[in-house]
Amino acid sequence: MIINNVRIYQPGSTHPKEELYQVSINEKGEFASIGPAASNQGGADSYDADGRVMAPSFTDSHLHFLRYGLMKKELDLRHVTSWEEMKREVREFYPEMEEEDWIVGRGLDDSQFTDIDHLLKKDDLDEIHLDKKMFFLHQDGHECVVNQKVIDLLEEEKDFKKIPDLFKETGEDGSWNGRFKDTAVHYLKRHFRGRSVADAKEAIKMGIPHLLRHGITAIHTEDLNFIGSYEKLWSAYTELEKEGELPITSLLHHYLFNIDDIHQYLKNHSLRTGEGTDRVKVGAFKIFLDGTQRLHTSALRMAYRDKPETSGKLVYSQEELNEMVKLASQNNMQVAMHAIGDRAVEQAIIALEQDEARTDELCHRIIHAQVLGEDLIQRLKNLKPYIETQPSFLMNEWDETAKWVGDDMTPYCDAFASMINNHIPTTLSSDAPIGELDPLEGIFAAVNRTDKDHQPENGWMPQEKLTIDQAFDGYSFVPVKMELSEEKRGKIEPGFQADFILLDHHPYEVPEKELRNLQVCETWMEGQRVFDKDS
Repeated sequence: MIINNVRIYQPGSTHPKEELYQVSINEKGEFASIGPAASNQGGADSYDADGRVMAPSFTDSHLHFLRYGLMKKELDLRHVTSWEEMKREVREFYPEMEEEDWIVGRGLDDSQFTDIDHLLKKDDLDEIHLDKKMFFLHQDGHECVVNQKVIDLLEEEKDFKKIPDLFKETGEDGSWNGRFKDTAVHYLKRHFRGRSVADAKEAIKMGIPHLLRHGITAIHTEDLNFIGSYEKLWSAYTELEKEGELPITSLLHHYLFNIDDIHQYLKNHSLRTGEGTDRVKVGAFKIFLDGTQRLHTSALRMAYRDKPETSGKLVYSQEELNEMVKLASQNNMQVAMHAIGDRAVEQAIIALEQDEARTDELCHRIIHAQVLGEDLIQRLKNLKPYIETQPSFLMNEWDETAKWVGDDMTPYCDAFASMINNHIPTTLSSDAPIGELDPLEGIFAAVNRTDKDHQPENGWMPQEKLTIDQAFDGYSFVPVKMELSEEKRGKIEPGFQADFILLDHHPYEVPEKELRNLQVCETWMEGQRVFDKDS
């Protein structure tokens, strides 16, 4: 296959944006050669790109893809703005139910409801149905509301009672009121919301066209809580691969509650990080160290400015985390630690500074790292774990951050440029369906540091803006290095896998404020076109 009359954009490359090239792809689906465009090139194996721009395809290094796909087939409440509308939506979506069926909805944001003056509690849900278990997940995935029948189940769970009380809301009588946060939510999803392999395959297939439309050909996804077992998760993806229905590379993370989950995985699975099939690989052990700023459960070193009675809470002691990281590392498993607050980031750093962690070799990850400090940046500079950021969060949170952490700490929040300038490897990602799936939205946010209406003017903490090259690199080659595949994917060079997109314009040709309006015209994986905007 020959792609002719194509321009090339690759972060850090010297390809002039006006130059036209001819790119050949061999039978193995790899780039074979790159040379000047040929004016008379034609034939069945030749494709005229007509001056469009070839760029490396995108890798989303942090999302929940099964959950994203499920939102395409299960009840999606993101558009609902009132309690009456929610009740109507639920009744229409679940007209008939089997005896043990659950009523489930995702994307809830009841803080926006216009017809009630409080957040939903267990007693409110009785207005929907008295005899079915109900579970409604908040839009950000960190909070849920359930009814009394689910609470009756939880009362029988000894392990649930060990989860810190901070993650379980109570009413005036001291009993659980039906609202749960963070680790308690993950427990519910893991233990009571398992799905069949067939259901998972259907959800994955429904989500794939959305990936390809946005130029994403590789994902690092944490889905265990939405299916119940790693065996079923692995089967869903690998069966799709065998059936020719998986036009993406997938790294599957394994969520942990405690060190016993590591022992269980090591006992039952021989594959380690980076190993697997051609398109399905073992990812990292995912560990939640804290919660989220919205719920005041992310762990800060100082009290929340708008809630001074708390500074959040760490899920594990330092000793527990150290042992988990040691055991994973000794068995060649990468760890990916959710740490939003600076106290959680510091805890992650301490665990990764252990000699046994082999951080430089295994490319361990810290997810989010939204609140840092000068001391933490210096320690990260020396340690160099990979930091997975989600710039699209800025679009909705930039005007909330100071309220949570104070004006003195905002210069260290979402400090993308500080990390990259200190040679701390940093990826851009979506956290979809919580954040925007489209990488161009994340690139826009990282370069401009504004919302879609270009507010605040000149960008929030503009010293932390990324260059266009840095932003594209964070969505292409940096995550490939983190997954230990930098010699095979992520570049437009001979010998690399031919995973690329064709853009309608060169990123340098559009104003930075218009980056989100770039169009992915085509997506190619292993030299095969898997998406065409015009078809």
